[in-house]
Amino acid sequence: MAEAFENREASLGEIALVFLKLGTIAFGGPAAHLAMMEEEFVRRRRWITRADFLDRLATANLIPGPSSTEVAIFVGQLKRGWRGLIVAGCCFIIPAAVMVSVIAWAYVRFGSLPKVEGILLAVKPAVVAIVIQALGKLGRTGVRTTLLAVIAVLAVGLSFMGVGPVLVLVFAGVASASAWAMKNRLLGAVAFPKIAGLQKVLGLPKVVAGAMAVAAVGSAFPVGLVRLFLSFLKIGSVVFGSGYVLLAFLQTEFVERLHWLTEKQLIDAVAVGQFTPGPVFTTATFIGYVVAGWAGAAVATVGIFLPGFVLVAVSGPLIPRLRRSAVAAAALDGVVAGSLALMAVVTWQLGKASLVDWTTLVVFGVSLIALLRFRVNSAWLIAAAAVVGWVMR
Repeated sequence: MAEAFENREASLGEIALVFLKLGTIAFGGPAAHLAMMEEEFVRRRRWITRADFLDRLATANLIPGPSSTEVAIFVGQLKRGWRGLIVAGCCFIIPAAVMVSVIAWAYVRFGSLPKVEGILLAVKPAVVAIVIQALGKLGRTGVRTTLLAVIAVLAVGLSFMGVGPVLVLVFAGVASASAWAMKNRLLGAVAFPKIAGLQKVLGLPKVVAGAMAVAAVGSAFPVGLVRLFLSFLKIGSVVFGSGYVLLAFLQTEFVERLHWLTEKQLIDAVAVGQFTPGPVFTTATFIGYVVAGWAGAAVATVGIFLPGFVLVAVSGPLIPRLRRSAVAAAALDGVVAGSLALMAVVTWQLGKASLVDWTTLVVFGVSLIALLRFRVNSAWLIAAAAVVGWVMR
């Protein structure tokens, strides 16, 4: 049965306010951000269908950069074109960037990070409950056939075996497109150039080549704001995956190559990106401040997020065109299933790390009941969990 849906309009002001709110309360990393966006834009505001949301999630996972931020940019683009694209992305990023800059200022001044372990201990189980609820709803749309369910299970297996997220998504897309080709009695080989064409349409080879050019140009600049900007522009153009993948790029660039950070400063920067709300990539903001003060924080933030804006602007208009191609649509269905599988793996890992004692188990159980039975807004749930963490610790 088709999903009942009314495509509601949204003003730039509404888009700005909603994304400022999400950027302020969206703790827990990309999986939690996506769960909150699904609740906000699909169920509550009805700005976008669940199928369209999943298509943009799949595309965000296929291009470099922070996937949840790119989904936010996609939503803004879908509602208000290029103006919405800029407003949504900036309003989602700015609250976290401001918080991280203030923390970085205190870090440089006092030499330590704030103590937030107690709050995070209670917030993380609530985040796990929010993501589980979203996975259930997204899965009903994104894994709607037996074939897609099998692809999702295989994608989970590959992820647990240590296969990188990009390769998992490529496998899912190729498997789905190949199955479509076999079902329609086409040569299996037809699907593969089409998949390669899909990658070409999304501009990935050009992005990688552009990043290499940026790296070559950047090496000719002296140490300073321009060099800082080009370093983060390069990283934002090529990094896929989680904050741990980002850590590897930052280690190579700023500790081993440029010698601008110590190992401890890098680990502290990643920790700040993890425990603040909004995009994990605001780790760049922290590093920028440590290296070059307030101007460095601004330059680093723009550098690492700019490629995401450009990639969404290029790929967004192509999604409806891909849906009109049967083989490309089949590949996109597979990538959607693979994306949900990766989200499930992250949820499992987050759950193992978060549910560590009776307090966290109670917070998780109460949160799940509040979401599924009483449909409590995730923002209030996060706030309540933070209060519990503050009181308990």
